[in-house]
Amino acid sequence: MTRNNPLRGWQVDRAAVRHVGRDLQRPECVIAERDGTVWAADARGGVMRIAPDGSQQLVVPGPRAAAAGEVDFQQRYVASRGSLPNGMALLQGGDFIIANWGTDSVEVMDRQGRVRRLFDHIDGQPLGKANFVLRDSRNRIWLTVTTRMQPWTDSINARARDGYIALIDARGVRIVADGFEGTNEVRLDAREEWLYVVESNGRRISRLRVGDDGSLAGREVYGPSDLGAFPDGFAFDGFGNLWITLVMTDKLVAITPEGDLLTLLDDSDPVAAARLDAHYRDRTLTPEIMAATAGTLAPWMASVTFGGRDLRTVYLGSLRGTSLPSFRSPVAGQPLAHWHDQP
Repeated sequence: MTRNNPLRGWQVDRAAVRHVGRDLQRPECVIAERDGTVWAADARGGVMRIAPDGSQQLVVPGPRAAAAGEVDFQQRYVASRGSLPNGMALLQGGDFIIANWGTDSVEVMDRQGRVRRLFDHIDGQPLGKANFVLRDSRNRIWLTVTTRMQPWTDSINARARDGYIALIDARGVRIVADGFEGTNEVRLDAREEWLYVVESNGRRISRLRVGDDGSLAGREVYGPSDLGAFPDGFAFDGFGNLWITLVMTDKLVAITPEGDLLTLLDDSDPVAAARLDAHYRDRTLTPEIMAATAGTLAPWMASVTFGGRDLRTVYLGSLRGTSLPSFRSPVAGQPLAHWHDQP
C-alpha cells in the first residue's frame, strides 16, 4: 500500500515564516548543522555563520573583507566579478569546499577564513562557471559547471548544452557527464544509486545512474519535461519528494515519487513571470528582464535546505535576499553526508 504523501494538500503558511540572519549578501547556498548553526554563502567572498542564538560572524579571507560594499546588478549577477561563493559543502574535517561563481574555480576554506584554490582548469581548459559541489557518503565531491559562455546569461537564449558534471576523488578531477543546459545543483537519492541534476536553462530535472567507479549513465528526464520556470536548487525529503526552487519566478515546488508536480509556496509576480516566460520561449531574454522579477520572501529563490535536529526546519537561500526565510515542514529532509559527521 502506498503511504499517504504528507505534501499533498499542504502549502507553506506564510504567517508562520520566520527570517534567519540579517544583512546577508547573496546567500545562495545554505548549510545547516545539527546543533542549529547555519552557514550561508556570502558575496563578500566567504560565508556567514549564524549561531542558534542569532549572532553572526562573517568568515572571509582577509583581502576579501574589503569588498564588503554594495555591487550593482550588472557587476554581481551578469559579469559575476570578484569572489562569489555559490555552492558549498562541508568536508569531513569541517572545512568548506566552495564552487566560486565569480573566480570560476573550486576552493577550500577553513573556519578561520584561510582559503586555497584547488583548481580553475580541467582537461587543460578554463573551468567555466563553477556552480555547485556535493559530498557523498564515500567522500567524493560532485561538481557542476553551468556553462563556459561569457557572460553566462548568453547561454540561456543560446540553449547552450555546454554544462557538465565533474567528479573529484582519489583519482583527481575528471568530467563524468556533459551536454547539460545550465547545470546547477545535483543531489543523490538515499541509496546513492541516482544522481539528480538541475538543468536550469532547460527548465527540467534529469537523472543518471551512478556506477561504482563514479561513472554516470542512463540519463533521463525526471518529472515534467518543462517545469515552466527556471529550477535552481533542490533537496529530497524522507518520503522521496524532491523539493525544487524556481529562481526569478520565486516558487517552491515538489516532484512526488509518482512524478506529480505540487506547488508548496508561490511568491511570484504573475505579470513579471509571464513576461519572463515569453522572452525565454522567444530566446530574447535580457538581464534587464531578469532583474525585473523578484518575490518578497526570498528574492530570486535559489536553494532549499533541511535543518534542525529533526531535519524538519526548512531554509530558503536566495540570490538577492538579505535573510533566510525559514519554516517547518510536515516531513523530515533526507540527511546529507555532513550530517553523519556530527554527534
